[in-house]
Amino acid sequence: MLSPCLGRDDVQRALHEALEESRWVTVVGPPGSGKTLLVRHVAATAAASWVDARNLRTIDDVLVAALESLDAETAPGDSLAGALGRAVDGRACLLVLDGLDLDTTDAGPVLQSVLEATNDARVVVTALTTAGQRAESVVRVGPLPVPSHRAPLEGPAVEIFLRRIRAAGGQPVDLAEQAHEVRRLLRATGGLPLLIEQVAVQSALVGLSNAMSAVSLDQAVDSAHDLLDEASATALRRIGLLDFQVGLGVLAQVLDVTVREAADVAGNLVRRSLLELDPQGHFDMLSPIRGRARALATPEDEAAVRAGLLAWAQAHAPTHDNYGAADAEWLNDLPAMRHAVLTACADPATRAEGYSVANRIFSSLYTSMRAREAVEILEGALASGDGPAAIGAQIARRAGIAASEMRGTYEGLWLLSRSDEHASAAPIPEEQLSKTASIRAEMHLDAGDLASAEAEARRAIDLDPDGSITRQATRTLADVYTSQGRFAEATEAAAAAMPARTTGDERWIDLSLRTLLARIALEQGRIAEAVAATRAVVVEARELAEDRVGLLAETLLRNLDPTWVATDVVRETLPWAVRLPVLAQDGRDLLVRGDARRAAGLAADVVALADSARLGRDGVDARLLLGRALVDLGDLDQATTTYLTALDHCRTMRLPLRAADVLDGLAGVARVRDLPESRELAAAAFALRTPRKAVRWGYSADYDVVPAGRAPQEWLDGDDLSADAVSLITAVLSRTASARPSVLDALTAAERQVAERVAHGLTSRQIAEELYVSPRTVDAHLTHIYRKLDINTRARLAALVVDNR
Repeated sequence: MLSPCLGRDDVQRALHEALEESRWVTVVGPPGSGKTLLVRHVAATAAASWVDARNLRTIDDVLVAALESLDAETAPGDSLAGALGRAVDGRACLLVLDGLDLDTTDAGPVLQSVLEATNDARVVVTALTTAGQRAESVVRVGPLPVPSHRAPLEGPAVEIFLRRIRAAGGQPVDLAEQAHEVRRLLRATGGLPLLIEQVAVQSALVGLSNAMSAVSLDQAVDSAHDLLDEASATALRRIGLLDFQVGLGVLAQVLDVTVREAADVAGNLVRRSLLELDPQGHFDMLSPIRGRARALATPEDEAAVRAGLLAWAQAHAPTHDNYGAADAEWLNDLPAMRHAVLTACADPATRAEGYSVANRIFSSLYTSMRAREAVEILEGALASGDGPAAIGAQIARRAGIAASEMRGTYEGLWLLSRSDEHASAAPIPEEQLSKTASIRAEMHLDAGDLASAEAEARRAIDLDPDGSITRQATRTLADVYTSQGRFAEATEAAAAAMPARTTGDERWIDLSLRTLLARIALEQGRIAEAVAATRAVVVEARELAEDRVGLLAETLLRNLDPTWVATDVVRETLPWAVRLPVLAQDGRDLLVRGDARRAAGLAADVVALADSARLGRDGVDARLLLGRALVDLGDLDQATTTYLTALDHCRTMRLPLRAADVLDGLAGVARVRDLPESRELAAAAFALRTPRKAVRWGYSADYDVVPAGRAPQEWLDGDDLSADAVSLITAVLSRTASARPSVLDALTAAERQVAERVAHGLTSRQIAEELYVSPRTVDAHLTHIYRKLDINTRARLAALVVDNR
């Protein structure tokens, strides 16, 4: 429930009017004037997305926070400003940037560009200054009127003062007898609500006559500080040095007291309106109070905060650099951990400790799929300067892993090169080089470059001096072999990488290998075995809080067992390598329920995202889903194009079983079109599966075309597709009619649907409703449309569509 916004009726009306006339309103006023409360009251009647911008110092920080508040984000290769524009366009939502420093962040021009690129984005900013941009409308909030010497003691300033004294447990105020003291104190506040509250709390503690006549917020905080006991005063100063919310555990370490004592001290500050407590039990300060509390801090306080945060981080980070589950307690205080690590790394005297903590917390970040936070922390550590060589190599390597998951598969390669540089100075260079080779192998595997993945995995094994990375590299080989249908080799590799006893840091390898074995059972038709094995992995992963491996296994299980109750996860927070398989399975579920249109839209989105992130195997799986959905929708031309693209990727990546699935899909399309080659296509699929003892399953089982006696010889090269197979099959299925070339030919069917609706003036939300997809799916399509056509506005896209009709 909001506190009353006393004495602000005129300003509230002005703000309402400004919001009706302008899409950008900046509410300006001095610290403590109640800008935030005013906007909260006005925003309470509208759908608002709130961003606490008080501690944001760069425009990128502002944009990332805004996207998070809107549950939106960038696709790989997208710009933050572009993503924000698409997130707010067509959305009945008021974006509030509270406490934004317009000068430091230089956010004005970016907000202006976002408004110009959208039709109905609406933004409210609370700030100390204006941005001076064309789209900006300004509402100023001044102090409350304070009764003059001869005026009656009434009005909002008096009411706030009396209410706060009562809430703080002070003695009742007799306005007739104590009028002089009340007037003296109110005049000293200048009518600023925050100052009035501070003076009221002091009056409740020491009486009206003893309360200081503060003439500024700084003096009010100084006065409050002087009235506190030593422990509370110390807490005020030290909390002021933190730019983030903290839990009791962190606070206790910073204050060097017990948790019980920290709770008592924090409660004392909350009662005096010097500290705020959120529903999650974290403590925070208003910016004006924090600024003065920081100024009061001594060098001893600064040293204590640095030491306390580092001590807390050391105590809560796992003891081993490969341990760490998704339910780690310290994740609830992730901002404190980030600050502790980066502060320690910035000081050469503590850099080694900072590097060590950063390295040890990675496993929890990775398992809990917090790739963005991992990138921020690890890249920040590296940017501070070189730490111990062996740890530096590992941090750079892990930063590369996280970067590849956030920005695209190969976006972390430069960090792996940085890791190799560190490795040259490590005590055992080969150890670090082998580990980095293992990660390169994983990147190539995700991208679908299976030949490079196999080569790097073998290089990792050859370099490994003590066998510490061999299990992981062998797991990668098992994955490569499974994808290529080399099941005997995959099973042998899995057995070699799964010893009888698994240590704590190798749990994910064991679970991943068991998932691969379940996949092999599925490919070879042993469905009951695949279901039982995958179910066991999911259950064990939940027990161990191995969220990442468990979710991937569960995605496979959803495809096998429709009765399984899936874990509820927020798709938008998942790393791309995990999110895309989950989204693809969502599409399969839609197709099973008969909703081919929405399944096609979601599959097209996964295709676009997989191509941007360079997740090759996921792109093939998504195209198989898209082709199947397009067949159900009767769009055989687009289904054929989709299948042929998938077939080309399968040949390039050497994915013979997925190529067989594609050929079955093409056979189904050819049969509908009464093409005699339909049986030859089915025969080619049969020829790819037979030597691998694989069976049809999933979509392939839907296309029941009787194979011919043998496939055309020129389509095959031994047990694989020939180099000319794709072009030969394309010639068989090519359309006879040729259309006039268009710049829009580069777009997929789903992207063309979005582009046509943009040309009709629809917003992202309206397009999403028509196509039965989410607004984020539409935004993703727009991202790729803009990139393909080298444009950046809806108006330009609409013009291109009209010109090419």
